[in-house]
Amino acid sequence: MQSASDRHEYPAHWEADVVLRDGGTARIRPITVDDADRLVSFYEQVSDESKYYRFFAPYPRLSAKDVHRFTHHDFVDRVGLAATVGGEFIATVRYDRIGAEGLPASAPADEAEVAFLVQDAHQGRGVASALLEHIGAVARERGIRRFAAEVLPANVKMIKVFTDAGYTQKRSFEDGVVRLEFDLEPTDRSLAVQYAREQRAESRSVQRLLTPGSVAVVGVGRSPGGVGRSVLGNIRDYGFTGRLYAVNKAFPDEQKELDGIPAHRSVGDIDGPVDLAVVAVPAEHVPEVVAECGAHGVQGLVVLSAGYAESGPEGRERQRELVRHARAYGMRIIGPNAFGIINTSPDVRLNASLAPETPRPGRIGLFSQSGAIGIALLSRLHRRGAGVTGVTGVSTFVSSGNRADVSGNDVLQYWYDDPDTDVVLMYLESIGNPRKFTRLARRTAAAKPLVVVQGAGTAPQGHAVRATRLPHATVSALLRQAGVIRVDTITELVDTGLLLARQPLPTGPKVAILGNSESLGLLTYDACVAEGLRPSTPLDLTTAAAPEDFHAALARALADDSYDAVIVTAIPAVGEGSAGDAALAEALRSAAEQVPGKPVLVVHVELGGLAEALSAATSTAPQAVSAPPTIRADHPFRALDRLRATPAPAEPPAAETRERLIPAYPAAERAVRALADAVQYAQWRREAAEPGKVPESIDAAIDEKGAAALIDGLLTRGQGLTLGSEETCELLGTYGIQVHRALPATTADAAVQAAATLGYPVALKATAPHLRHRADLGGVRLDLADEEQLRRAYAELTELFGTPDELRPVVQGMAPRGVDTVIRAVIDPAAGAVLSFGLAGAASQLLGDTAHRLIPVTDREATTLVRSIRTAPLLFGWRGSTPVDTPALEELLLRVSRLVDDHPEVVAVTLEPVVVAPRGLSVLGASVRLAPPPARDDLGPRTLPAY
Repeated sequence: MQSASDRHEYPAHWEADVVLRDGGTARIRPITVDDADRLVSFYEQVSDESKYYRFFAPYPRLSAKDVHRFTHHDFVDRVGLAATVGGEFIATVRYDRIGAEGLPASAPADEAEVAFLVQDAHQGRGVASALLEHIGAVARERGIRRFAAEVLPANVKMIKVFTDAGYTQKRSFEDGVVRLEFDLEPTDRSLAVQYAREQRAESRSVQRLLTPGSVAVVGVGRSPGGVGRSVLGNIRDYGFTGRLYAVNKAFPDEQKELDGIPAHRSVGDIDGPVDLAVVAVPAEHVPEVVAECGAHGVQGLVVLSAGYAESGPEGRERQRELVRHARAYGMRIIGPNAFGIINTSPDVRLNASLAPETPRPGRIGLFSQSGAIGIALLSRLHRRGAGVTGVTGVSTFVSSGNRADVSGNDVLQYWYDDPDTDVVLMYLESIGNPRKFTRLARRTAAAKPLVVVQGAGTAPQGHAVRATRLPHATVSALLRQAGVIRVDTITELVDTGLLLARQPLPTGPKVAILGNSESLGLLTYDACVAEGLRPSTPLDLTTAAAPEDFHAALARALADDSYDAVIVTAIPAVGEGSAGDAALAEALRSAAEQVPGKPVLVVHVELGGLAEALSAATSTAPQAVSAPPTIRADHPFRALDRLRATPAPAEPPAAETRERLIPAYPAAERAVRALADAVQYAQWRREAAEPGKVPESIDAAIDEKGAAALIDGLLTRGQGLTLGSEETCELLGTYGIQVHRALPATTADAAVQAAATLGYPVALKATAPHLRHRADLGGVRLDLADEEQLRRAYAELTELFGTPDELRPVVQGMAPRGVDTVIRAVIDPAAGAVLSFGLAGAASQLLGDTAHRLIPVTDREATTLVRSIRTAPLLFGWRGSTPVDTPALEELLLRVSRLVDDHPEVVAVTLEPVVVAPRGLSVLGASVRLAPPPARDDLGPRTLPAY
């Protein structure tokens, strides 16, 4: 029977699924009184050595008293967590709150003793590290700020778990025991350790899916056709290097093979391990397959079956149960409703997809949430492989379908350190965790280009997406800030990806244009100007130019330090055919090889042979294959796509050459847009190599503790609170943000009294919601020099707009003239804290001319934020006007950023207008909203999305 202290409500929010170091998954949850038998069974499977390390003495079995102690918790002062796989314990951790004397205690004591026990078979999988993250988060929630642990010196593994965690710690040795004490507050180092472990674990989990040693296709039809039979044929035809099995419970007992592939009635009948199962059975039969796979030790699933969240509420619940079921066995899922996966590595050669055309091997990683878009992307790469693309093909391809488990974030973790992937292309219909995606994208983009097409509007039915209050354009801007090359169409995705996969990054925006068509050169020039590049006057070689003329002109342009990139334009010469195309391609290629540090692009018109020749390499081109047959009539995607099917050759597919290949484009604007993307990305890479910082100079005027005390006091009045004028000014003042004083004017006499207090000249403003910040409606009167003007203005406002109660008028001292701007900060549940800047006024609002940065903002980001809006020239002396004090504006942005970053309870700040004068600035209006901050999963323990 539980005591009173044991009857706290079960903390279900502590339950979580985690990815372990080897890529498998485990579930972490609180230990309850119902776990007695599981605990005893778990302990029996722990070695005597591990038991000795845990209890510092031989301890062969748990007594009834031990079992009671380790399963009865109050979830406050005594907490136990277990890591489970298949419902059984594989590791446990517990803490007990202690006082200054080391005895059991309750709050306000803020220290606890912590101890682990990991089953020997699961040691080395990172289970203890994951448990430490979660028990630490639980302890912080319960007011515990410090852990203490006593460990035998010989228990090197456990000591390493604590010392490697990255927390601030103290270590001592007494009576033959190592005592470790460490603070639980996250540090830069502990977060770096956590992120590194997250990357290794999630990368490994995707690697296990993409590099299986054995694959079972479940749901293979006995007759030709159908999804399962088609996938089985694709895996076989592509030359999979591992073991392949066909599974269908309808197979007769005597059937041992299907098309030369071992056939079985269930996964459990397979003699040997199965690393990956491709599931192609109706949704109602998937749970049975998952159970069979889990019992057999399958590591991962690709679920092609439909009928899940995309089909409505019933399907969504079916999808949740699928994820829960698979994770209980430590398996990860691609899908459901997936299109499949491809790995072109010669060591794997896996095409477990429904792709009607087989991609060429290459160094582009391709991710698509949509099967239809995945088909289109693979098809375009394949078609252009015979022309523009050459052997610039795909390293790996993942179509995630409903992405109930494995998402773009997971695959990005894998591609980050995948040596076979140089460029990442992603089609995202939704971003489930923008904060994490931005963090991963920033790190990946610093090493290799990341090009993204992001679908706009509502996420597809099958996608679990966090609610965000940010507009689609704002999320896109934040992605660009993280180094993502954001494009609008899949055509641009392929165009830009091919350039980045084939050519070096440009060092600047200066472009040389040369070719044999003056008109095409001028079109290219205009496109460069429109994209913000700096083109030279096109060099017209005339239509009589021979290949050697192109060679000489390109060599000169590449050798000229005045240019950062070269675009070659070409039109066909009369009477020339493929021989002329090949000669021109060789001339351009040989010239480009002389100066390998600059990108070269070709714009061609009706020169398909040139594009093909440019992509060819005389000594390393892939071997020619016979003409591909059409897709057979029973192919499941035959009605969806009429593209040619090219099954892989019997021999291993030709690997991509690392020789520099020149991309060719059929239109000037497509080439120029790709080059502009490369220029902007290269600039981001250079800036990211030297990140900015938050200047220490602003610290002198910041009272962080005073702000915290003020916020705590204000929040006692309610959970969501918009501060009044005086409270807003007081809070902002703790961070050195002074708001121009405004006094209420409920009557004309009160307005006169306020003006006398502030001093003339003054402004009279209506602050009612429908008139606030709307000078265009006439609710503001400026430069009132005396009492007579003030009374007249007051009468005019009340006559036009209503009573003082309706207008809410205020009197404010005049500020120096300047440019009116707006600064906002908001904490979004999905994206995190975002700082926004723009000019005040209807024109900027209509144009959407607002720039955004993620908080915390550095000095460099504040500088670029001010300059990134289209109306920025108004701040810098446009048309002879006096430039304003942008350094003061940048400092204000930094102060707002610090306020929101230091105090996440500040969920919204608006400064409007901020008048930036030639010297200094004035904040004329401000509002602040306080609320309990949204949960920040990036500061908490590693978890998979909950279902």
